Amino acid sequence: MTVLNRFFVTTPIYYVNDKPHIGHAYTSIAADFLARFHRLAGRDSFFLTGTDEHGTKIAETAAAAGKTPQALCDEVVEQYRGTWRTLGLSNDYFVRTTDARHVAAVQKLLTVLNGATAPNGREAVYAGVYEGLYCTGCEKFITESDLVDGMCPDHKMPPTPLKEKNYFFRLQPYLAILKEMVEKNELVILPDERRREVLGLLTTGLPDFSISRESEKWGIPLPFDPTQTAYVWIDALPNYISAIGYGDDPQQFDRWWNKAEVVHLMAKDILKFHTIYWPAMLMAAGLKLPDRIFIHGFFTINGEKMGKSLGNMIDPRKMAEIYGADATRYLLLNQYPFGVDGDVKEREFATKYNSDLANDLGNLVSRVAKMMIQYCDGVIPAPRADVPGQNEVMEMAVDLPDAVYNHVCNFRITEAIAGAMNLVRATNKFIEDAAPWKLAKNGQQETVGGVLYTAGELLRIASILLYPIMPEKVREIRSVFGLEDKNLTLDSARTWFNLPHGNRVTLKESIFPRLDAKAIPMLVPPKAEPVTVDLVSFDDFGRVSLRVARVIAAERVPKADKLLKLQIDLGDEKRQIIAGIAQQYAPEEMIGKSIIVVANLQPATIRGIESRGMLLAAKNGGTLRLLTVDGDIPPGASIG
Repeated sequence: MTVLNRFFVTTPIYYVNDKPHIGHAYTSIAADFLARFHRLAGRDSFFLTGTDEHGTKIAETAAAAGKTPQALCDEVVEQYRGTWRTLGLSNDYFVRTTDARHVAAVQKLLTVLNGATAPNGREAVYAGVYEGLYCTGCEKFITESDLVDGMCPDHKMPPTPLKEKNYFFRLQPYLAILKEMVEKNELVILPDERRREVLGLLTTGLPDFSISRESEKWGIPLPFDPTQTAYVWIDALPNYISAIGYGDDPQQFDRWWNKAEVVHLMAKDILKFHTIYWPAMLMAAGLKLPDRIFIHGFFTINGEKMGKSLGNMIDPRKMAEIYGADATRYLLLNQYPFGVDGDVKEREFATKYNSDLANDLGNLVSRVAKMMIQYCDGVIPAPRADVPGQNEVMEMAVDLPDAVYNHVCNFRITEAIAGAMNLVRATNKFIEDAAPWKLAKNGQQETVGGVLYTAGELLRIASILLYPIMPEKVREIRSVFGLEDKNLTLDSARTWFNLPHGNRVTLKESIFPRLDAKAIPMLVPPKAEPVTVDLVSFDDFGRVSLRVARVIAAERVPKADKLLKLQIDLGDEKRQIIAGIAQQYAPEEMIGKSIIVVANLQPATIRGIESRGMLLAAKNGGTLRLLTVDGDIPPGASIG
């Protein structure tokens, strides 16, 4: 891939059904870091983020709150904008799918697609009837095979059966072309695990997908059929081009889409839409594809999946109130390597803050500044070439800017930050080894100045490399030594002895005050104590009929990967029950087992199949074991 001198990075646009959390912040801070670093390297960079504001879920949430959808969107959007300001994001544009500019661009793209011809010679867009299941929470159609116990696995609710007229995009003819492009890295998908996942999807014969909804009203009308509303994903994906002028500014669009390196960042839950649907739409419209799509993993919070029902959604603004905006940026991107699944451990925030920022970086700034004030009359001393240990530390630092930038260009964000922090630690060691306080006692004043100049110069280089992750704190650090922003460039980090000697040193307060970990309020409330269940009487327990049953037949429930349909013998009658044990027990393993069932439950219908009873099993995490009866206890025997 030819590296262009322009860099265009995007986040996904965030759905405004709830306020921003650290999942949104994680991707956005990463995009901001990349944009800032490429600017340091002299690349003209554009950073785009925004909000996705259409769809059934927004309309229903607004109605429940007694508001119009637009009023709800306006309120939540301000929370996003406020949060991004708090975190110091440098986005060049904030796109909203309700903006007139975006609406016009989407309608232009839909018009182009409606007139396009697919590679097989047929029209790219065609009318049809969709009949299937729709999950409002996901804002997408899902299949029976996606369900778990009849529920959407993400939203734990049954999907809605729908049958309506839609327009479809003819995806099939593009699949082989896309597969070849991914294989040849003409469309670069990172990391490699996600690339393999996409190649797997491209070989499964994905069906054509719907681009409109007949029943949806809160959205963008199709320009060629106003009775239809653009499907929310078809509305959302074009934000990447609407924001840079696809609909109204051809010169700007050409500058940032055709003549820039285009990079999409996102989490893996929206992989299919961005790596298959979006490129196919762009091909149909005759537009360039993004250059690289980087798909990072999910994270858990303190070992648990993040979710509103668990009460562990961390508000990045509250985190910034405790640690500061720049430290929040640093802590979130240093929990684990960027790109993989990981766990965010809240209790490690304070530990890492104190270790990396207060002790290593903040203490280094204070030591160097205070010794310059004490030993050098409060000004930066002149450099010297004969300082003990200087050559060794210079050798480490000389190639570091390019090594860090190489990490940045390959999305190794955590490694890039670590490289800069390693220089900070090496500088601390250099000071310890040189011991300028001892040199001062021995009257070696010029050598003291040389040591402190070298330490300040190393800190100047580290400040440039740390600027993209902690921009405001780095400015504070640089102001201590009278350094100007105009020299915040990667080229400046590549050259030595650029610390201007003679500058006045001014240290007002600690850059990163040490925190008392015990006094920090928890962002995620601790788990509640187990609920004490009221004791029941023997009479209450006696109402439950537990009986031995022998399994006489078993089979899997079609399109339900967790369910078995069992025929059981209760001695005086035979029954059918549905049990969610198919992932632990094969049907043939069940036949002949003497299990324990609750026999006096009211019948239930599961997946359209009647179930009369419930078996007992023990479960621990992902392990499940049936409760069975040994020996010759006959079917129908009671359990007491």
